[in-house]
Amino acid sequence: MNVQPHSAEAEVISAVEAMTNAFHRGALDEILGTYRAGAVVAFEPGTASQGDQALAEGFRGFIELSPRFTYSGHDVLVAGDLALHIAPWSMTATAPDGSKIEQHGLSVAVLLKSQPGGWKLVIDNPYGGRLLSDEAN
Repeated sequence: MNVQPHSAEAEVISAVEAMTNAFHRGALDEILGTYRAGAVVAFEPGTASQGDQALAEGFRGFIELSPRFTYSGHDVLVAGDLALHIAPWSMTATAPDGSKIEQHGLSVAVLLKSQPGGWKLVIDNPYGGRLLSDEAN
């Protein structure tokens, strides 16, 4: 995708990257700040979590693994104040026993633009590709 520097698409990607960078720093409050109040996040395939406490607990669990996320691309569709962000991702992390964790998937997220604060995640499903895998059959 050819994104212009100050386009809405670039702003959406920037919001997702801000969340990812906060993850890399282990900054829970910053991660939560990238989500709109009432946001829904899938911490496990097919399971939605909602509410400040549930999101904090879910993100805290991931932070403990020291994850590193990379994206192999971003696809963004914007309709007014709504945006759909789709991105293939890879993650490496370290389990409590010191073993390496490697995962990958397809993130599907809906963002809402609000003033002030810019784009905020409203729905975040990092397991959006699971229905395309052999495991779904």
